[in-house]
Amino acid sequence: MLSVNNIEVTYSSVILVLRGVSLKVEEGQVVSLLGPNGAGKSTTLKAISGLLRSETGEITRGNITWNNERIDRMSAEDIVRMGIIQVIEGRPLFQHLTVEENLRVGAMVYQGGRYFRQDVERVYHYFPRLKEMRRRVSGYLSGGEQQMLVIGRALLGHPKLLMLDEPSLGLAPLLVQEIFEIVRDIKTIEKISVLLVEQNARAALELADYGYVMENGRIVLDGPAAQLRENEDIKEFYLGLDTTGKRKSYKDVKHYKRRKRWLG
Repeated sequence: MLSVNNIEVTYSSVILVLRGVSLKVEEGQVVSLLGPNGAGKSTTLKAISGLLRSETGEITRGNITWNNERIDRMSAEDIVRMGIIQVIEGRPLFQHLTVEENLRVGAMVYQGGRYFRQDVERVYHYFPRLKEMRRRVSGYLSGGEQQMLVIGRALLGHPKLLMLDEPSLGLAPLLVQEIFEIVRDIKTIEKISVLLVEQNARAALELADYGYVMENGRIVLDGPAAQLRENEDIKEFYLGLDTTGKRKSYKDVKHYKRRKRWLG
């Protein structure tokens, strides 16, 4: 469905952030994009969704196609109408509106909100807590409840590709597990493809079918998620495990000098 082909992204015509990034998302697939802060993961999502322009960014090389149609020159509004919807990092909401009013805004993307009543019940099926709080002002929700709301709001746009940027950020482990299980259900029942940017590598690789590892604006490793989970460098640098699968301890190591093999 989605093909990102050797793109470079520059901010303010000066700062080169992505350096020849290529990735694919097939129909019905969950693809995880892993990497440290500053690797270019969020920029990759914004390049796909068309949000770069709002941040003085532009694709200066390569292209992005959706079902063989080039979209990297389209506006964000046209891209979202094609069914590519990004849930932005930080859980941005209309905080003065209630939960249901926020959901109604999301529903406007799909045929002007004509099917809001039936669609919102579908969202409440996945997130029963939102139904209980539908009249509550969204600015007073907890972090986990806000994350549920922004994902629910995105679902009302009838996405074919749902892009999630750091959905676990700042959440307790039990909440992270709950949200990832809901995302798995959404993928299975709704047949939606998911592109997931996540620093919680363990949770991301358990959910994903395929994964990419990004560092310094480049894809340095990719493969089926099961294969990446067994990769020694992934275990060591992203899962914190040693070669025996036990939790790695650095307390007796003054300077940890081993380099990742893909950067050697």
